Amino acid sequence: MYDVIIIGGGPAGLTAGLYTSRARLKTLLIEKAFTGGQVMTTEWVENYPGFEDGISGPELSQKMEKQAKKFGLEITQGSVLDVSLDDKIKKITLEDNTQYETRSIILATGSNPRPLNIEGEDKYRGRGVSYCATCDGAFFKGEKLAVIGGGDSAVEEGLFLTKFAETVYIVHRRDRLRAAKVVQERAFANPKIKFVWNAVPEKISGDDSGVKSIHIKNLLTGEQSSIDVGGVFIYIGYNPNIEFLKSLVDLNKNNYILTDENMSSSSPGIFAAGDVRAKPLKQIATAVGDGATAGVAAEKYIEENF
Repeated sequence: MYDVIIIGGGPAGLTAGLYTSRARLKTLLIEKAFTGGQVMTTEWVENYPGFEDGISGPELSQKMEKQAKKFGLEITQGSVLDVSLDDKIKKITLEDNTQYETRSIILATGSNPRPLNIEGEDKYRGRGVSYCATCDGAFFKGEKLAVIGGGDSAVEEGLFLTKFAETVYIVHRRDRLRAAKVVQERAFANPKIKFVWNAVPEKISGDDSGVKSIHIKNLLTGEQSSIDVGGVFIYIGYNPNIEFLKSLVDLNKNNYILTDENMSSSSPGIFAAGDVRAKPLKQIATAVGDGATAGVAAEKYIEENF
């Protein structure tokens, strides 16, 4: 029996684990892949307070994990299959049929990159179609690449890809970027980056060796064209990881968990933190704030109910 089980090991989950462990609550964190979450695939983090020169994503993740473990946080690897309630006790079942019982749950499962759902995307996934420049960029040395999207992730990863690529085409459905101004300035100043405005991808083509081109449509003129590229990197948003929740907590229309200011969900004793919950800004700093709030709220819930 645990006091708190945290599902998800990104910044929100690790921070929640730090707070509940320091409160001397018996806490288990379940992570299906590796602690750090999306931060582990981020080459360099410049907007997290306390690191004036920035810090690599993996190093920041390792520091967070080490600090939480110092206070007694337990971490195990596994994929959650089901969460059920037995009065005040919550039962968590993993895909390998391992079961845990807990007095409270903090959901910090984050989100996954949203696919384009166009022809060729699934066919060439892992053979030129990628959702992580940090993971796969080095495989495309000297290639021409397409990046789909206009937000921070798209432009930052596009800049990263210029380390390897001959040319990076940033294809965006609007005529201006949504990325932070400082990131935009770097992109506009980089001679390797070319912008394809008011355009959406319609098809990815290739052969047995992988991606060869991307077909796009101009939203203003309806004109269709293609760009010869060896890879396509997709950054058009994320989908929350809530598959195992079923109808356990209330969600918004985009399937993000609805919470109050204390990170409490609609189900007593179940809290949500980080990118899996509905909120206007999804950043490491806000995930950490969510995690701290959820950890303190879980502690109060246990004090009042057990």
